Amino acid sequence: MEFLPFPKIPRLKREVCITEKLDGTNAQVHIRPLDPTTAAFVFGIDTQVTLPDGRQAALRAGSRNRWLPNSPEGEDNYGFGKWVYQHAHELAALGEGQHFGEWWGLGIGRGYRMTEKRFSLFNVHRWADGRQPRPACCDVVPTLGWGAWTLVDECLARLREQGSVAAPGCMNPEGIIIYHGASKSYFKATLDKDDLPKGAAE
Repeated sequence: MEFLPFPKIPRLKREVCITEKLDGTNAQVHIRPLDPTTAAFVFGIDTQVTLPDGRQAALRAGSRNRWLPNSPEGEDNYGFGKWVYQHAHELAALGEGQHFGEWWGLGIGRGYRMTEKRFSLFNVHRWADGRQPRPACCDVVPTLGWGAWTLVDECLARLREQGSVAAPGCMNPEGIIIYHGASKSYFKATLDKDDLPKGAAE
């Protein structure tokens, strides 16, 4: 029988990164180089693009649960599949990998009084504050704070009092996402009904 040691337990009071939780729909852009070691190009799902280093790649859109068609008429996941298809060559600048974010704005969730939809990347460690150049069509979720665990309540209070950072003037933000560096885990806290399970809170 294989010996399974008890995993190390990370310390709670370590640095956290807190970002605004946007009320939209989870989305992703997946980019993989087209070479003999990767899966074949999938027609109707993949769009062929050129990466910044000149390699050819397959780019596809995804929701939380599935891949989306790359048709210009595709309206899956509130139009995210269509948007990715239209911006595929610009999105290729994200480079190889899975790029997760929130597709939010007009007609999705809170709507935030916006007249368009936006794709905001989650990985602030890579994309925020100009750390790496990103496509002009992509935003990044707002960073509310870096530091001690005690920032959680402070950031929630700031959102409650000042409204959304991502959509200034919207006084009904959803909450925050906490990335706990020591455990490499994400947590969320909402301004309303945070004590209820997701299904019961909707």
